[in-house]
Amino acid sequence: MSDPGSTRKSTNSRLPPEVNRILYVRNLPFRITAEELYDIFGKYGAVFQIRLGEKSGDTRGTAFVVYEDIYDAKRAVDHLSGFNVGGRYLVVMYYQPAKFERRADAEEKKRELEELRRQVKAKKAQIAANAAKEESQS
Repeated sequence: MSDPGSTRKSTNSRLPPEVNRILYVRNLPFRITAEELYDIFGKYGAVFQIRLGEKSGDTRGTAFVVYEDIYDAKRAVDHLSGFNVGGRYLVVMYYQPAKFERRADAEEKKRELEELRRQVKAKKAQIAANAAKEESQS
């Protein structure tokens, strides 16, 4: 077992506020396995958990990697951002829950807006049809 202080420059070193143990990884090869990710990310410290995105859908080619130690997560980001895996360059960043919430909220609002537009279009068509019907009856 290595000395815990050996991976850190100083136990009192201050990290930026966005640094945390959870990493969000994008641009992964679609066929990569969790075991392969453990091999890649495990070189920088003890990995607590890896969650791969679904094989189909919006989360394809993404993963969350959770380290046991924040300094190990920082080293992984520093070394693996832009790392080539299977012909693709990894995008490794710190997970920021607020950013993901804002994105989910924006997508929900976009869906609501599309639904309202659809309803307005249907209502306009109904009004035009009623006006044409009344005009033909007079």
